Amino acid sequence: MQDALAAFAAIDIRTGTVVEAAPIAGARKPAYRLRIDFGPTLGVRTSCAQLTQRYDMQALVGKQVLGVVNLPVKRITGISSEVLTLGVLDDAGAVVLVVPAARVADGSRLF
Repeated sequence: MQDALAAFAAIDIRTGTVVEAAPIAGARKPAYRLRIDFGPTLGVRTSCAQLTQRYDMQALVGKQVLGVVNLPVKRITGISSEVLTLGVLDDAGAVVLVVPAARVADGSRLF
């Protein structure tokens, strides 16, 4: 049990607000490039996410999301994805974002 708790504690999940969303040209599967503001300590970071089935780009801007901020950068269609934006699949296989139930400060850590 202690090992599982330590492993979870090592994952840095923070809240951030989407400040920009744009389609990723040339992606194998439709996806957006998100710019997410994680507050003054972490700043604005980029994430690539396959959200096109449920989310309109304009509706994403201003939305608060949860993301893992301490994973290695991954190159996706020429874009450096610095954050893993968290979601779960619905019955149709579309991503549903994991979001806080109420607005909190950007950069707040999940525990």
